[in-house]
Amino acid sequence: MEAGRTNDLPYIKRTKDGRINIKSGNKIDLVVKWTLIILSILTVMAFFFFNYIGLQWDRAIPETAHNLRVMFLEPALNHFSWGEAFYQVGITVGLGVLATVIGAVIALFLALMAAENLSRPWISKSIRAVVAVIRAVPTVLWVLIFAIAAGLGSEAAVLGMLFHSTAYLVKAFSEAFEEVDAGILEALRATGANWWHVVTHGVLPSTFTYILSWVFLRFEINFGVAVAMGAAAGAGGIGFELFMASGFYFDLREVGFITYAILIIAVVLEIISTQLKNRYFPASTNN
Repeated sequence: MEAGRTNDLPYIKRTKDGRINIKSGNKIDLVVKWTLIILSILTVMAFFFFNYIGLQWDRAIPETAHNLRVMFLEPALNHFSWGEAFYQVGITVGLGVLATVIGAVIALFLALMAAENLSRPWISKSIRAVVAVIRAVPTVLWVLIFAIAAGLGSEAAVLGMLFHSTAYLVKAFSEAFEEVDAGILEALRATGANWWHVVTHGVLPSTFTYILSWVFLRFEINFGVAVAMGAAAGAGGIGFELFMASGFYFDLREVGFITYAILIIAVVLEIISTQLKNRYFPASTNN
Protein backbone atom coordinates (compact mmCIF):
# COMPACT_ATOMS: atom_id res chain seq x y z
CA MET A 1 0.00 0.00 0.00
CA GLU A 2 2.73 2.41 1.01
CA ALA A 3 4.78 1.38 -1.99
CA GLY A 4 1.87 2.16 -4.29
CA ARG A 5 1.46 5.59 -2.75
CA THR A 6 5.16 6.26 -3.16
CA ASN A 7 5.01 5.42 -6.85
CA ASP A 8 2.06 7.77 -7.32
CA LEU A 9 3.70 10.78 -5.68
CA PRO A 10 4.24 13.40 -8.40
CA TYR A 11 7.19 15.16 -6.76
CA ILE A 12 9.49 12.13 -6.77
CA LYS A 13 11.63 12.16 -9.91
CA ARG A 14 12.75 8.85 -11.33
CA THR A 15 15.23 7.83 -14.00
CA LYS A 16 14.27 5.81 -17.07
CA ASP A 17 15.03 2.52 -15.29
CA GLY A 18 12.71 3.43 -12.38
CA ARG A 19 15.29 4.46 -9.78
CA ILE A 20 14.71 7.58 -7.71
CA ASN A 21 16.75 10.53 -8.99
CA ILE A 22 18.27 12.19 -5.94
CA LYS A 23 19.84 15.61 -6.39
CA SER A 24 21.21 17.71 -3.58
CA GLY A 25 20.40 21.01 -5.25
CA ASN A 26 23.70 22.44 -4.07
CA LYS A 27 24.08 26.06 -5.16
CA ILE A 28 27.81 25.59 -5.75
CA ASP A 29 27.13 22.77 -8.22
CA LEU A 30 24.59 24.96 -9.97
CA VAL A 31 27.05 27.86 -10.24
CA VAL A 32 29.79 25.58 -11.60
CA LYS A 33 27.37 24.07 -14.10
CA TRP A 34 26.21 27.41 -15.48
CA THR A 35 29.76 28.78 -15.49
CA LEU A 36 30.91 25.89 -17.67
CA ILE A 37 27.90 26.33 -19.96
CA ILE A 38 28.53 30.07 -20.38
CA LEU A 39 32.25 29.56 -21.00
CA SER A 40 31.49 26.89 -23.59
CA ILE A 41 29.05 29.19 -25.38
CA LEU A 42 31.55 32.08 -25.35
CA THR A 43 34.27 29.77 -26.70
CA VAL A 44 32.09 28.66 -29.59
CA MET A 45 31.03 32.25 -30.31
CA ALA A 46 34.66 33.37 -30.38
CA PHE A 47 35.31 31.23 -33.45
CA PHE A 48 32.68 33.20 -35.35
CA PHE A 49 34.40 36.52 -34.58
CA PHE A 50 37.88 35.50 -35.76
CA ASN A 51 39.26 37.27 -38.78
CA TYR A 52 39.56 34.55 -41.41
CA ILE A 53 40.40 36.94 -44.27
CA GLY A 54 43.41 35.67 -46.18
CA LEU A 55 43.53 32.39 -44.25
CA GLN A 56 44.11 29.43 -46.52
CA TRP A 57 43.24 26.27 -44.64
CA ASP A 58 44.76 23.99 -47.26
CA ARG A 59 48.16 25.61 -46.66
CA ALA A 60 47.88 26.60 -42.99
CA ILE A 61 47.28 23.12 -41.59
CA PRO A 62 50.14 21.31 -43.44
CA GLU A 63 52.60 24.15 -42.74
CA THR A 64 51.69 24.18 -39.05
CA ALA A 65 52.17 20.42 -38.85
CA HIS A 66 55.53 20.76 -40.62
CA ASN A 67 56.70 23.50 -38.23
CA LEU A 68 55.73 21.42 -35.20
CA ARG A 69 57.54 18.40 -36.61
CA VAL A 70 60.72 20.40 -37.21
CA MET A 71 60.47 22.09 -33.81
CA PHE A 72 60.00 19.01 -31.65
CA LEU A 73 61.51 16.18 -33.71
CA GLU A 74 64.62 17.99 -34.97
CA PRO A 75 65.82 20.14 -32.02
CA ALA A 76 69.27 21.67 -32.42
CA LEU A 77 71.47 24.55 -31.26
CA ASN A 78 72.59 26.94 -33.98
CA HIS A 79 73.27 30.33 -32.36
CA PHE A 80 74.86 29.38 -29.02
CA SER A 81 76.77 26.42 -27.59
CA TRP A 82 75.87 23.80 -25.00
CA GLY A 83 77.94 25.61 -22.40
CA GLU A 84 76.08 28.85 -23.03
CA ALA A 85 72.78 26.96 -22.86
CA PHE A 86 73.60 25.59 -19.39
CA TYR A 87 74.75 29.04 -18.31
CA GLN A 88 71.48 30.65 -19.43
CA VAL A 89 69.45 27.95 -17.68
CA GLY A 90 71.48 28.61 -14.54
CA ILE A 91 70.62 32.32 -14.73
CA THR A 92 66.92 31.54 -14.98
CA VAL A 93 67.03 29.08 -12.08
CA GLY A 94 69.07 31.57 -10.05
CA LEU A 95 66.49 34.30 -10.56
CA GLY A 96 63.76 31.97 -9.35
CA VAL A 97 65.78 30.83 -6.32
CA LEU A 98 66.73 34.37 -5.31
CA ALA A 99 63.16 35.68 -5.49
CA THR A 100 61.77 32.63 -3.70
CA VAL A 101 64.29 32.50 -0.84
CA ILE A 102 64.15 36.22 -0.04
CA GLY A 103 60.37 36.23 -0.40
CA ALA A 104 60.01 33.20 1.90
CA VAL A 105 62.13 34.79 4.64
CA ILE A 106 60.18 38.06 4.53
CA ALA A 107 56.86 36.21 4.29
CA LEU A 108 57.68 34.06 7.32
CA PHE A 109 57.91 37.05 9.66
CA LEU A 110 54.94 38.84 8.10
CA ALA A 111 52.84 35.67 8.30
CA LEU A 112 53.53 35.36 12.03
CA MET A 113 52.04 38.82 12.46
CA ALA A 114 49.20 38.08 10.02
CA ALA A 115 48.06 34.92 11.82
CA GLU A 116 45.05 35.69 13.99
CA ASN A 117 46.13 33.30 16.75
CA LEU A 118 49.57 34.93 17.08
CA SER A 119 48.91 38.64 16.62
CA ARG A 120 46.53 41.44 17.49
CA PRO A 121 43.43 41.66 15.27
CA TRP A 122 44.24 45.10 13.83
CA ILE A 123 47.79 44.05 12.92
CA SER A 124 46.58 40.83 11.32
CA LYS A 125 43.87 42.55 9.28
CA SER A 126 46.21 45.33 8.14
CA ILE A 127 48.85 42.92 6.85
CA ARG A 128 46.23 40.73 5.17
CA ALA A 129 44.73 43.75 3.42
CA VAL A 130 48.09 44.92 2.08
CA VAL A 131 49.19 41.50 0.82
CA ALA A 132 45.75 40.96 -0.75
CA VAL A 133 46.24 44.08 -2.86
CA ILE A 134 49.76 43.01 -3.85
CA ARG A 135 48.59 39.50 -4.65
CA ALA A 136 45.76 40.80 -6.82
CA VAL A 137 48.30 42.26 -9.27
CA PRO A 138 49.79 39.50 -11.48
CA THR A 139 53.48 38.72 -11.13
CA VAL A 140 54.16 39.66 -14.75
CA LEU A 141 52.67 43.11 -14.19
CA TRP A 142 54.83 43.65 -11.10
CA VAL A 143 57.91 42.76 -13.13
CA LEU A 144 56.93 45.23 -15.85
CA ILE A 145 56.28 47.93 -13.22
CA PHE A 146 59.76 47.51 -11.77
CA ALA A 147 61.23 47.30 -15.27
CA ILE A 148 59.90 50.82 -15.87
CA ALA A 149 60.88 52.09 -12.42
CA ALA A 150 64.31 50.45 -12.07
CA GLY A 151 65.16 49.80 -15.71
CA LEU A 152 65.41 46.60 -17.70
CA GLY A 153 67.52 43.87 -16.17
CA SER A 154 67.56 41.04 -13.68
CA GLU A 155 66.86 43.46 -10.81
CA ALA A 156 63.40 44.25 -12.16
CA ALA A 157 62.60 40.56 -12.59
CA VAL A 158 63.72 39.68 -9.06
CA LEU A 159 61.87 42.61 -7.46
CA GLY A 160 58.67 41.84 -9.36
CA MET A 161 58.74 38.15 -8.46
CA LEU A 162 59.76 39.01 -4.90
CA PHE A 163 56.76 41.29 -4.39
CA HIS A 164 54.20 38.74 -5.50
CA SER A 165 56.02 35.79 -3.90
CA THR A 166 56.01 37.51 -0.51
CA ALA A 167 52.29 38.27 -0.67
CA TYR A 168 51.53 34.76 -1.92
CA LEU A 169 53.52 33.06 0.84
CA VAL A 170 52.22 35.35 3.60
CA LYS A 171 48.70 34.11 2.90
CA ALA A 172 49.81 30.47 2.70
CA PHE A 173 52.00 30.58 5.82
CA SER A 174 49.50 32.51 7.96
CA GLU A 175 46.71 30.05 7.15
CA ALA A 176 49.02 27.17 8.09
CA PHE A 177 49.89 28.88 11.39
CA GLU A 178 46.22 29.35 12.20
CA GLU A 179 45.63 25.60 11.79
CA VAL A 180 47.97 24.79 14.68
CA ASP A 181 46.15 23.12 17.56
CA ALA A 182 45.12 25.81 20.04
CA GLY A 183 45.81 23.40 22.91
CA ILE A 184 49.51 23.34 22.06
CA LEU A 185 49.74 27.13 22.14
CA GLU A 186 47.76 27.37 25.39
CA ALA A 187 49.96 24.73 27.03
CA LEU A 188 53.11 26.63 26.10
CA ARG A 189 51.69 29.92 27.34
CA ALA A 190 50.65 28.24 30.60
CA THR A 191 54.28 27.29 31.24
CA GLY A 192 55.30 30.94 30.96
CA ALA A 193 56.61 30.81 27.39
CA ASN A 194 56.77 34.16 25.65
CA TRP A 195 55.61 34.87 22.10
CA TRP A 196 58.90 33.89 20.48
CA HIS A 197 59.09 30.60 22.41
CA VAL A 198 55.54 29.77 21.34
CA VAL A 199 56.53 30.35 17.72
CA THR A 200 59.80 28.41 17.79
CA HIS A 201 58.59 25.49 19.94
CA GLY A 202 54.97 25.19 18.89
CA VAL A 203 54.10 26.87 15.61
CA LEU A 204 57.13 26.30 13.37
CA PRO A 205 57.69 22.59 14.23
CA SER A 206 54.01 21.87 13.54
CA THR A 207 53.92 23.67 10.20
CA PHE A 208 57.41 23.18 8.77
CA THR A 209 56.17 20.57 6.28
CA TYR A 210 53.58 22.98 4.89
CA ILE A 211 56.13 25.80 4.73
CA LEU A 212 58.52 23.65 2.70
CA SER A 213 55.75 22.55 0.34
CA TRP A 214 54.56 26.10 -0.29
CA VAL A 215 58.13 27.34 -0.86
CA PHE A 216 58.79 24.65 -3.48
CA LEU A 217 55.47 25.37 -5.16
CA ARG A 218 56.29 29.07 -5.34
CA PHE A 219 59.75 28.31 -6.70
CA GLU A 220 58.22 26.34 -9.57
CA ILE A 221 55.96 29.32 -10.31
CA ASN A 222 58.89 31.75 -10.18
CA PHE A 223 60.91 29.57 -12.53
CA GLY A 224 58.15 29.81 -15.12
CA VAL A 225 57.86 33.56 -14.60
CA ALA A 226 61.64 33.96 -14.92
CA VAL A 227 61.51 32.19 -18.28
CA ALA A 228 58.70 34.44 -19.51
CA MET A 229 60.35 37.61 -18.19
CA GLY A 230 63.75 36.79 -19.69
CA ALA A 231 62.86 38.86 -22.73
CA ALA A 232 60.06 41.12 -21.47
CA ALA A 233 62.12 42.58 -18.62
CA GLY A 234 65.55 42.06 -20.13
CA ALA A 235 66.44 39.65 -17.33
CA GLY A 236 68.35 37.33 -19.63
CA GLY A 237 68.47 33.61 -19.11
CA ILE A 238 67.00 30.88 -21.25
CA GLY A 239 63.81 32.92 -21.74
CA PHE A 240 65.73 35.61 -23.60
CA GLU A 241 67.32 32.98 -25.85
CA LEU A 242 63.87 31.57 -26.55
CA PHE A 243 62.66 35.03 -27.50
CA MET A 244 65.63 35.56 -29.82
CA ALA A 245 65.24 32.16 -31.47
CA SER A 246 61.53 32.64 -32.11
CA GLY A 247 61.29 36.38 -32.77
CA PHE A 248 64.57 37.28 -34.47
CA TYR A 249 66.16 34.15 -35.92
CA PHE A 250 62.89 32.24 -36.45
CA ASP A 251 64.91 29.09 -35.82
CA LEU A 252 62.33 26.38 -35.15
CA ARG A 253 64.95 23.79 -34.24
CA GLU A 254 66.46 26.04 -31.59
CA VAL A 255 62.99 26.85 -30.23
CA GLY A 256 62.36 23.13 -29.87
CA PHE A 257 65.68 22.58 -28.10
CA ILE A 258 65.04 25.39 -25.61
CA THR A 259 61.50 24.13 -24.99
CA TYR A 260 62.83 20.67 -24.17
CA ALA A 261 65.46 22.21 -21.86
CA ILE A 262 62.80 24.14 -19.94
CA LEU A 263 60.62 21.04 -19.71
CA ILE A 264 63.50 18.94 -18.37
CA ILE A 265 64.32 21.53 -15.70
CA ALA A 266 60.67 21.66 -14.62
CA VAL A 267 60.55 17.85 -14.32
CA VAL A 268 63.83 17.78 -12.37
CA LEU A 269 62.52 20.39 -9.93
CA GLU A 270 59.37 18.35 -9.38
CA ILE A 271 61.41 15.18 -8.76
CA ILE A 272 63.68 16.97 -6.27
CA SER A 273 60.67 18.36 -4.42
CA THR A 274 59.03 14.93 -4.22
CA GLN A 275 62.24 13.22 -3.06
CA LEU A 276 62.80 15.77 -0.30
CA LYS A 277 59.26 15.30 0.96
CA ASN A 278 59.57 11.50 0.87
CA ARG A 279 62.93 11.56 2.67
CA TYR A 280 62.36 14.11 5.39
CA PHE A 281 58.56 14.05 5.74
CA PRO A 282 57.38 10.52 4.82
CA ALA A 283 54.37 10.67 7.14
CA SER A 284 52.92 13.78 5.49
CA THR A 285 53.45 12.29 2.03
CA ASN A 286 51.62 9.08 2.92
CA ASN A 287 48.72 11.03 4.30
